Amino acid sequence: MNKKDKILIFLVDDDALFLKSLAIEFSQFEDFEIQTFPTGELCIKNLTENPAVIILDYHLNGVDLNAIDGIETLDAIKLFNALIPVIMLSSQDKIDVAINCMHHRAFDYVVKSETAFIRLQQIIENIFHYQKIEKQLGWYMERM
Repeated sequence: MNKKDKILIFLVDDDALFLKSLAIEFSQFEDFEIQTFPTGELCIKNLTENPAVIILDYHLNGVDLNAIDGIETLDAIKLFNALIPVIMLSSQDKIDVAINCMHHRAFDYVVKSETAFIRLQQIIENIFHYQKIEKQLGWYMERM
């Protein structure tokens, strides 16, 4: 598959082990091109590459205490392009954290666990299905 035809996914997490394991899982799919970033700042610097989806950790200051967190990164992504779907990841299984992420326009929220990758796959499929329906609806609305 040509690199141009691949779906670009950004993975952003300061947990190097989790980031690497997630990248390995996604790299098994030929349709995806994966770019990983240990900080929100690096993710933001590369937004001009137009990722199709961003998977973003809620806490990003585990390595650098001065690094911006996931919510600040999410806000910057939405300022750059409000249409980029961002899936938030966290080891916290708290409803108030999930609600905060959704309030900041995250597409979804996933708790880090042994089944997180399967859940992320399902959400990404839903994103593309939703985008396809939106395009079809737009096409029909233009003709009416």
